[in-house]
Amino acid sequence: MKSDCLFCKILAGEIPANRVYEDELSIAFPDINPQAPTHLLIIPKEHIASQAKALVEHKALLGHLMATAAELARIQKLDKGYRVVVNTGDDGGQTVHHLHLHLLGGRPMGWPPG
Repeated sequence: MKSDCLFCKILAGEIPANRVYEDELSIAFPDINPQAPTHLLIIPKEHIASQAKALVEHKALLGHLMATAAELARIQKLDKGYRVVVNTGDDGGQTVHHLHLHLLGGRPMGWPPG
């Protein structure tokens, strides 16, 4: 845990969040600034600053996060489709430096996204 990390504070219970999912490796909660009718953040309980900081030993965790996104999409009934986004670094739009996946759905997604 990193003491100045917003998501680590959520994990520690210092900042409240509506946890819609939790398991031994991750939690998910709604984004406070949703960009779609369904916009969940899926974060690992381990602090990893970004996708760029993920290492070979994180392979199983990264796969777990993607499988969790798929399960949450099924729970949220996003049968028509959804998008999973990982913003990486400042130029990639990452504003909280704790690896997280955005699960967006409930509306058609445009391309290009940025």
